[in-house]
Amino acid sequence: LNYFYNNLNNTDAYNSHKKDNIDVFKILEACEKSLNESKKIIIDYKNDGFRNYTNVQDAVKNTYFKNRKYQTLEYVKKMHQKYLTFQHKMKITDVFKYLEIFIDISDPDINLPNYHHAIQTAEGIRKDGHPEWMQVVGLIHDIGKIIFKWGCDEDGTSIKEQWGMVGDTFIVGCCLPENIVYPEFNNINPDMQNSIYNTKLGIYKENCGLDNVICSWGHDEYLYQVLKNCEKQNRLPEEAYYMIRFHSLYSYHQNGEYKQFVSEKDEKMFKWLKLFNKYDLYTKKNEVVITHDLVDYYNKLIY
Repeated sequence: LNYFYNNLNNTDAYNSHKKDNIDVFKILEACEKSLNESKKIIIDYKNDGFRNYTNVQDAVKNTYFKNRKYQTLEYVKKMHQKYLTFQHKMKITDVFKYLEIFIDISDPDINLPNYHHAIQTAEGIRKDGHPEWMQVVGLIHDIGKIIFKWGCDEDGTSIKEQWGMVGDTFIVGCCLPENIVYPEFNNINPDMQNSIYNTKLGIYKENCGLDNVICSWGHDEYLYQVLKNCEKQNRLPEEAYYMIRFHSLYSYHQNGEYKQFVSEKDEKMFKWLKLFNKYDLYTKKNEVVITHDLVDYYNKLIY
């Protein structure tokens, strides 16, 4: 109210932008439709409504702050040694049950359990007629977050501290890109004070390929490594592994960073990564109906 009053009296600058005004019209249209049809209306903001980190809960920003502060090359190597022992066995249906209580606190778009997002992603892929293996990727792409079952606060791999599991990933051992979410946190990463790690190539060679770089630790890399460890027991194509491993590397597939590392394989795989991102991001809605038939379909597809 104080801002509104001061705005009318020309003592405060008017901070509303074009997008704010467009969103107001969308809300008004939804209100009118809700009144006329006597039902709840979900607003679809499409591309302009996702990954907006301007006005987010403190938990989102704090998670990214800690992620950027603690995710160093040394930390990532320790996580590989600690968690890639492949000693835990669990049925995929049990993994989904645990993810029904897991909410990704880095996600500014929805506050639904991760299993619901998995169903939304898979269903979007299925409705557009993509192959079954890609539907499976949509369903399982985030299940690496099950690491919270044997993780801890100190590693950022728990329900309370998620900075070692969720959010956008980045390549460690080289300079952090400015075109990344919360670039103002880049300087707090200790590696950026290291003359070996803070250059464009860092510890890598030009065009070495993303297969040969080390990404920040998270559910992407964890699930990728688990699937590779049992590669002979599943029938996923190489495109599936690529989607799973790099779907959170937004600086690469959305902002055009890390081109210095791209190989011929990466160029061929890029279209698949972009295609998957369409469903990972733009199928999100804060409501989803999961029927018995839906669960049965995906259970049969997996097994």
